[in-house]
Amino acid sequence: MTGHVIVADDNAVRIISMRRPEKKNAITREMYRTMSKAINAAQNNPAIRCILITGGSGVFTAGNDLDDFPKDSASGSSGGPRASDAVTFLHALAHNTKSLIAAVEGLAIGIGATMLFHCDHVIAGSTATFSTPFIHLGLVPEGGSSLLAPRTMGYQRAFAMLVLGRALGAEEAREAGFVTTVVVPGEAEAEAKKVAREICALPVEAVAISRQLLKPPPEELTRRIDQEACLFAERLRSEEAIAAFQAFFARKKE
Repeated sequence: MTGHVIVADDNAVRIISMRRPEKKNAITREMYRTMSKAINAAQNNPAIRCILITGGSGVFTAGNDLDDFPKDSASGSSGGPRASDAVTFLHALAHNTKSLIAAVEGLAIGIGATMLFHCDHVIAGSTATFSTPFIHLGLVPEGGSSLLAPRTMGYQRAFAMLVLGRALGAEEAREAGFVTTVVVPGEAEAEAKKVAREICALPVEAVAISRQLLKPPPEELTRRIDQEACLFAERLRSEEAIAAFQAFFARKKE
């Protein structure tokens, strides 16, 4: 546990809560490491049957902490420390064998949206919004979304979200297929806990085998995650991305 991620077990449910409200839960390298460790540790713990990821504070996550991006670009490496920690987290999601639920309130931006494609069940408050502004920053989709999004919502909707950067509301996300249920604001986590308890009451092996049948093989998914990460790192050093980030940080100072 860190100050910005709280990991707690509620009977058979491991709850991973992002808690950085002053930065809209923007994910730091330390937060990625804590979440990866919590997910990986659950794999060998038979007492844990389900993992729930939540944001609290009226926001899920604003995605990557953009203050880390210029550092990664300047490092000249294949994405820098942030990329390594983010990819480790995404690999943990890809190899996870436990049922995975997300409770989303407010903003889900960038990887905050793309991580939801790894989930088995997503509960969203009715005021939640989902956006992936990768292209507007001169980047490319990440998180395995270039593989998972078209499978979930169809190519055209995936293009609109991942390339055009179209934001989706909660009901639109439900219609697109990556949000399961929409609830009144403030009730997403409580509803997600109910679903988690329902899953935990089912036969464990039957659930695990069914998940394997429904999801793409982890090897296929991690290959795509790695491919995206390499392209993402290249794009961070591109003239388009450098100009986009300079404009972004200039607006923040205004």
